[in-house]
Amino acid sequence: MTEQIPFPSFSVPEDFLWGAATAAHQVEGNNVSSDWWALEHSNSPVIAEPSGDAADHFNRWPEDLDILASLGLNSYRFSLEWSRIEPERGAVSMAAIDHYKRMVAGCVERGLTPVVTLQHVTLPAWFRRAGGWQADGAAELFASYAETVLPVLNEGAEWVATINEPGLQPLMSALHRGDQAALNAWHGGPMPLASDTEIESLITAHRAARDVVRAGTDAHAGWTVVLHDVQHEEEGRAAAEEWFETFEAPYLRAARDDDFVGVQNYTRSRFNSAGEVLPGPEDRMTAIWEYYPEALGNAVRLAKSVVGDVPIVVTENGVPTDDDTERVEFINRALRSLDAAIADGVDVRGYLHWSAIDNFEWALGYGPRFGLIGFDHTTFARSIKPSARWYGELARRHSLALTP
Repeated sequence: MTEQIPFPSFSVPEDFLWGAATAAHQVEGNNVSSDWWALEHSNSPVIAEPSGDAADHFNRWPEDLDILASLGLNSYRFSLEWSRIEPERGAVSMAAIDHYKRMVAGCVERGLTPVVTLQHVTLPAWFRRAGGWQADGAAELFASYAETVLPVLNEGAEWVATINEPGLQPLMSALHRGDQAALNAWHGGPMPLASDTEIESLITAHRAARDVVRAGTDAHAGWTVVLHDVQHEEEGRAAAEEWFETFEAPYLRAARDDDFVGVQNYTRSRFNSAGEVLPGPEDRMTAIWEYYPEALGNAVRLAKSVVGDVPIVVTENGVPTDDDTERVEFINRALRSLDAAIADGVDVRGYLHWSAIDNFEWALGYGPRFGLIGFDHTTFARSIKPSARWYGELARRHSLALTP
């Protein structure tokens, strides 16, 4: 039972963000103008099932925000769906703009600090067809989109992430091309390597949009980077450093001039002289990867070692499980590791749990359940899990500066 797990004490500041996160395509439903919707309906062998109505968050967001606020959380991270806002190149939907303006304002009205992501995995189908991030003028198109959504952000967004997990974009591009390497990656194979051109195009687009946000709003602007806890034996140091440099370091270095960097951590990666060490039968596993909550503290330390004094927000951290007691255990242990990192001098401004609601987990469909809130796939009725109440009470205690 979750009530048997005590509330830990933390040394976080009073304005620390205690929240939860979602992404538009994963919860809104019927994102028909996106590249992922097209992929889901292309008979791709990697897609378990289409997203369909998802959690119907597009229509039910007021109820969902009410729940988050009632739990005691003080922030909510969500993404704007570019393909809804600009379903065809140059054709802006004012209805979509108004929708997201209401969402940001709705957060503010409920005491939830809005943390807004401009692009979270999905792209407009027209942008993908043009070449995606490597298309001619991609950075300019993304900056133009950022300019378009300034009225949304100016409803009260305090933190704005331009691109979510740029390190995964090459995998997404390979997936949409139908590359065998992308299919293998979904089943535990090696990740497709990003070319220098791909990395540079993402960084250029990020900086262009970041500068638009800085010029047009008072929000903190950055991007979110997936980080593993990279562990190694001494003889595995070279392999670990090569892996980190290949998949994570370029995106962290690009954040050195940002207002913050989002850290997204779920597990660890271990290395010895032979390379990466895969989890063995003795290791505890989730439905997707190794269960290792303490990875979070080491991940933010790793981020600090690269970005220096740039503030850090944990923009995703969670566990895919049907066992809600296991979710509470995960949050508890992850936050203890985060608190230790903060005590060691890492400037962490918030923790946004992934995810607020059970969601469409990309190629894996609706199987993995990350949410603090569940829903019925027929009626869309929400069910608040015990983990949500436990985490909400923890947030409430610390938001009120009751830390001993």
